Amino acid sequence: MLDIYLYTVSLLDIFFMKTFGIIGKSLVHSASQGLFIQKFKENKIYNAEYKLFPLASIEEVKPLLNHQALFGFNVTSPYKTEIIPYLDELDIIAEEVGAVNCVVKKNDKWKGYNTDVIGFEEMFVHCRDAARRVSTALVLGSGGAAKAVCYVLRKRGMPYKVVSRKRTKETFTYDEITELIIHQSSFIINTTPLGMFPNTERLPPIYYSAIKPHHIFIDLIYNPEETLFLKEGKKRGAFTMNGFTMFEAQAAATFLLFMKLR
Repeated sequence: MLDIYLYTVSLLDIFFMKTFGIIGKSLVHSASQGLFIQKFKENKIYNAEYKLFPLASIEEVKPLLNHQALFGFNVTSPYKTEIIPYLDELDIIAEEVGAVNCVVKKNDKWKGYNTDVIGFEEMFVHCRDAARRVSTALVLGSGGAAKAVCYVLRKRGMPYKVVSRKRTKETFTYDEITELIIHQSSFIINTTPLGMFPNTERLPPIYYSAIKPHHIFIDLIYNPEETLFLKEGKKRGAFTMNGFTMFEAQAAATFLLFMKLR
């Protein structure tokens, strides 16, 4: 009887299989697939799979959104803002942030969320002792991940500057960041992909000579575990932390959103 039961469960699981996944331009660095497969296993969820969907351009998301078996997906660089016009609705936080890293389908409508905010908040918990001495922050990068970081900084009342390759009303360029600005910005957060696997020899072009022990270096990258950016900060006495804590926290929040669909 047990064999018949297990066989029936297996058939039902296949028949009602729900697909989840992640979209991005390059996904070779991502640990999301392994993490979500493990979460499905730990929670005895047998009718869910998690796939990688590398997209050369955001327009390629259109057939995915029409895929009947797809019920949710993560969004990574560089599509966290570009995905928004393709969605039917935004969660209030995602709307305020202006970026989406999690999308779920309910009643045939696609809704965008931002769980990166939860992830970056969790990083503060892990470095709160060091963060008490923070006065101002310097956010390296202006993409979707940076928008979530800036949202949290604003929520905490922490002044910050955003550095980008192009100057806008809201951002400075790397050429404009002086040693004095580096010295005064005790919290430096890398939200760019510079240093991410497989291009591990790269790092943001700032004055590392101005880094002192009062600095806090945060890199949202978690692969590799210690980027060249973090190494430069550590050898000058700065507190350093990679992005794995944020990755795990946002993934846990995303998993709960995915499971609400079941």
